[in-house]
Amino acid sequence: MCESSSMLELAILGFLAEGPLHGYQLRRRIARLAGHVRPVSDGSLYPAISRLVAAGLLDRRAEPGASAAQRHTLSLTGDGRRELTRRLRDADGLDISDSTRFFTVLAFLSQLPDTADQHAVLRRRLDFLEQPASFFHEGDRPLRAEDTADPYRRGMLTVARATSHAERTWLREVLA
Repeated sequence: MCESSSMLELAILGFLAEGPLHGYQLRRRIARLAGHVRPVSDGSLYPAISRLVAAGLLDRRAEPGASAAQRHTLSLTGDGRRELTRRLRDADGLDISDSTRFFTVLAFLSQLPDTADQHAVLRRRLDFLEQPASFFHEGDRPLRAEDTADPYRRGMLTVARATSHAERTWLREVLA
């Protein structure tokens, strides 16, 4: 399974943990969460739903629609809730280092019942953010915004530093 479908499945499980939804409601919520960064197509959403139903993680119930077409209501099963909990608790690697993926984890982290497990995920993110990093390097040394004359690279580095600082501050507050 590709990594983007893993995040799509996490979003499906997470939103359904909040309550049953029709497919179109679920699609709108996922689209709002992902924004313009990772649009959700029917060609990826509905196969992901079908995989989760086949795995016993979701229940799909047909209901009469306003017209002749039936609507399908999706809900999380007990196994689905356990899988959501596992995916959140075990978030690591790209789920921690990729900002968009981490924000998907963060959107549903409150579904993880144990505060210690929530904090373990946040500590992994904080540990990642505290490692020296840069988009650009001079030899082995990370390039800082003040080290480049290129205004666009300086802009990238300045925004990344400010964002990282704000996130580290928030993480430390939550973990305190």
